[in-house]
Amino acid sequence: MEIENQTAKTVFLSSTITLLVVISLFFIGREQFVGYIQSRLVLSPATNLPESTISSSQQIVSAIERVNPAVVSVVVTKDVPVYERYYEEVNPGGFWGGFSVPRVRENGTEEKEVGGGSGFIVSNDGLIVTNRHVVTDESAHYSVLLNDGTSYKVDVLARDKDLDVAILKINEPIKEALTFVNFGDSESIKLGETVIVIGNALAEFRNSVSVGVVSGLSRSIVAGDGMGMNEQLDHVIQTDAAINPGNSGGPLLNIKGEVIGVSVATSRGADNISFALPAHLVKAVVDSVREHGEIVRPFLGVRYTAITKQMAEDNNLPSDYGALVILGATPEEGAVVKGSPADKAGLTVGTIILAVDGVELRDDKDLATILRGKEVGQEIELKIIQNGQEQKVKVTLTKG
Repeated sequence: MEIENQTAKTVFLSSTITLLVVISLFFIGREQFVGYIQSRLVLSPATNLPESTISSSQQIVSAIERVNPAVVSVVVTKDVPVYERYYEEVNPGGFWGGFSVPRVRENGTEEKEVGGGSGFIVSNDGLIVTNRHVVTDESAHYSVLLNDGTSYKVDVLARDKDLDVAILKINEPIKEALTFVNFGDSESIKLGETVIVIGNALAEFRNSVSVGVVSGLSRSIVAGDGMGMNEQLDHVIQTDAAINPGNSGGPLLNIKGEVIGVSVATSRGADNISFALPAHLVKAVVDSVREHGEIVRPFLGVRYTAITKQMAEDNNLPSDYGALVILGATPEEGAVVKGSPADKAGLTVGTIILAVDGVELRDDKDLATILRGKEVGQEIELKIIQNGQEQKVKVTLTKG
């Protein structure tokens, strides 16, 4: 019995000592233990996060490095009068004698920089896209400055009367191979996609870069140039990437470095609200100039207004969507252009065009946008309401 008690005491003492050793070791190594647990449960996932972030950042940097040489600053110069000050001697006689009167007179002209914007090269022979409002002055001279400092004189090949787009062309020998950009798919972009803006910010900081996201699609805005000239722009892309004065005409890029838009306007009344023309409309202009040497668009020949539900209710119209053919602002501006495809098809004031080739004119599918996607000489089918009757007519589009 005494032996058993002695054994039990020995076991108890041994267990107690072992437990005290374990507790002591845990106390001494608790920081290392906690660090190990944190590294297993927290640090591993967190370590993966920067890899994803770095990957996205590297994509942006890579896109900028590829495209930057293709982005140009558009420089606007003009011959302006040079004035000099001189003094005219006046001697009316009398007690006071003569005196000198300061005068100003014109003494020739000199070429001075009067404006600027941005653009981007779309072909290796020097075809360049910019905004029409950047090169609107037909009496001015235009040149482009590449990111490496190389300067070229350019001609304005075309100014688009419908979109705020112009096409320039380098008109002197190209010193070395040009970098040019490709157009991406602007019709399938999504809200929240990363976008990059490059341009000649404030016409002073050339090839400035800003990054943001697509904030809105198919916006309609009225843009002004600050000198009383305004125009309606439809189906533009909204972004929070900074588009400053001077960025006009520069590219809006996706993360792959493809052009999905052309910077066109920014809001002066709010921060981070800017707009770009969608690339698929601009590409059609570029293709037309390449093929025809000018902007050629299919022409239907009607003046119209888009029908809204409120308009339909107020005017008791038979449809709450479509394009209503209307008279112009003056008596000379008829609803249908004489001799046009619409005239030959019998369209008149009050005709409602419901659809083109089966595509109904609703929401962002307006008549002008759909027609821009057609070809000169192409036959299209219009679904219309005329004289209270719904019918379909065939129309062959001509050159506008």
